[in-house]
Amino acid sequence: MQLISSSVAEPTSPPSIADTLIQLNTAIRTDLAPIVSDIDQGKYPRTFMHQVGAIGGFAQAVSPEFGGTGNGLWAAIQVIEAISAECLCTGFMTWCQIACTWYMQNSDNNYLQQQVLPQVATGKRLGGTGLSNPMKHFAGIEKIALVAERRSDGYVLNGMLPWVSNIGAGHYFGIAAQLPDSDQYLMAIVSDELEGLTLRQNAHFIALEGSNTYSCVFRDVFVPDELILAAPCTSYVNQIRPGFILTQVGMGLGLTARCLEIMKRSNQRYGHVNCFLDDQVDNLSEELEMARQNTSVLAHAITGKTTIDRTQLKAVIQARITASELSLRAANAAMLHTGARGYLHGAEVERKLRESYFVAIVTPALKQLKKMLHEL
Repeated sequence: MQLISSSVAEPTSPPSIADTLIQLNTAIRTDLAPIVSDIDQGKYPRTFMHQVGAIGGFAQAVSPEFGGTGNGLWAAIQVIEAISAECLCTGFMTWCQIACTWYMQNSDNNYLQQQVLPQVATGKRLGGTGLSNPMKHFAGIEKIALVAERRSDGYVLNGMLPWVSNIGAGHYFGIAAQLPDSDQYLMAIVSDELEGLTLRQNAHFIALEGSNTYSCVFRDVFVPDELILAAPCTSYVNQIRPGFILTQVGMGLGLTARCLEIMKRSNQRYGHVNCFLDDQVDNLSEELEMARQNTSVLAHAITGKTTIDRTQLKAVIQARITASELSLRAANAAMLHTGARGYLHGAEVERKLRESYFVAIVTPALKQLKKMLHEL
């Protein structure tokens, strides 16, 4: 007769970032690299995105109680960097997904944390962020796109958000809207499953065409209190902004690292003439490592904090500026190192050059970051 053991299995601890990166790098080589050209032409890598979630890629900055690993913001940035080195489009969508988890992780809404956050953190449900317009609005650049009116158990939203990425049927994404006749705002998690919310794809880009970027039209969309991140949300926005900005640095780190690999390959044949160019592998490698170390220090400093001081915020903004400028320089240097071979349609370095401009224009764009730094 077989006896049934009465012992209870010990709970397993979440995987370390090192273990996650090993699995992630394998998935990048086998499942992402072969379809990068297709993504550049508009293919959305849905299967790979779910795979990243399954191995814990989106869950690094999420508490274990909500389905995360609790490894912190630096771990999340490392995931974004690894994916961005191969495909910045997919790296950007990974950032979108992580940003979506970041909003819920920092909210006081128990329903979102218990019911929605675990699904997004594990990649079972995909998600994006519709905060481009609000972040520009809060910086005094453009008007808010969505307005909200209070109802007894939620809010009704109207307006149109342009260019929200990593969304589609059933995806969640964060939004902000202005409350009527006031300077107060709310933030919420929504999806196209809400009645009156429709998605329109009416723009084509020179890069990141596979990012599932849509315009979102809100016509009397009722958003229940269960989906509200914060209302009013001034202090909440100040809480999430540093992580929102700093995690984007991972895109620049990854792109720069891959451009350095391209330069090294080119130098095997043309090093004797590439040596006359201004930006070389050695100096860019040194700057990349400095940027990486600085980002790590900042990420560890702000992880778990609800507020940071002005000096830390300035450092976060500067780190993001550095990532933009380093991406532009590295991609330009890679093109010049490669020469005519890089100027061919479909060449890897041609794609990297197009991607580098995205790092500099995605919200908060380089010019917005410099404006923010100036005002601080």
